Amino acid sequence: MKLDKQIVYADDNTETVFELLKIRVPVLLIGLVLGAMITLITSRFEEVLQHDLRIAFFLPFIVYIADALGTQTQTIYASDLKTGNAKFHNYLIKESLIGLFVGLGFGTISGFASWFWMGSMQLGLAIGLSMFGALLVAPIMALLITQISQLLREDPSVEAGPITTVFQDMASVVIYGLICSLILL
Repeated sequence: MKLDKQIVYADDNTETVFELLKIRVPVLLIGLVLGAMITLITSRFEEVLQHDLRIAFFLPFIVYIADALGTQTQTIYASDLKTGNAKFHNYLIKESLIGLFVGLGFGTISGFASWFWMGSMQLGLAIGLSMFGALLVAPIMALLITQISQLLREDPSVEAGPITTVFQDMASVVIYGLICSLILL
């Protein structure tokens, strides 16, 4: 792929449906394949899921919150990239701190809430630490993938969103599965 090409931004106001599909479908196909990999990764944690079925209850919760935080980062950064006002270094520092603080807060809240709800301190600890880890990683991953997309001269609004989502989901599943395996097995 040439790096000197112009970025083609997806614009529903000016592009035909066919042109929008040409821009959007390739990255969705990549997401489809990587999404299937998430299923394979999740299956690697079958032992811990069999050990305590309640672990499965919290997987969508952790994946969603991490994705929501990463989506915020990706959307804001992609928007600023389009205007030319984005400074990667500034974003990296601030978004890392946001991930740290949101991770600490949400990890603590979700850990205590799940402990009291499920009556298991170990499960609460696994949920809290997993939430912290997933939220710590999400904005950094979103920022890096968006930056790479921009460097490859792809529209970060189209390219980075689906790719960031699938990689964040993978990371969240791995973090959750590993932490649950370490604490609960």
